Amino acid sequence: MSTDTPTGRTILCIEDEPFISELYARALTKSGYQINVIADGAEALKEAQTNKYDIILLDLMVPNLTGIEILRVLRDPARVPPLKSKIIIITNLEQREDVRADIEKQADGYVVKAELTPKELAAFLDNIK
Repeated sequence: MSTDTPTGRTILCIEDEPFISELYARALTKSGYQINVIADGAEALKEAQTNKYDIILLDLMVPNLTGIEILRVLRDPARVPPLKSKIIIITNLEQREDVRADIEKQADGYVVKAELTPKELAAFLDNIK
């Protein structure tokens, strides 16, 4: 996916809450990212497997496939070629410590939505290498 954005980075945002996805899209676009928002888990998985993204923002609760199911497929060690996208979990769900630790082993970051403004999320993503 080519882009002329200042950051040169693309984001797939898998988020089913329209208000939140719109806030993220505005803030991240303003910060120079090219963003594609998909609300459906199955559709988002297909998109992530078909197109290259620098970063995938993955909500854990999306329809048709959960974020955890998507994460497991994308991080499957048997996947050829391995996915190079950075996967950042975005959620407001409280997780048991062991569940969260398991998710964090497969993801490149874990963000509680209520703790970051969209502008702060953009700054956080600027530091993802």
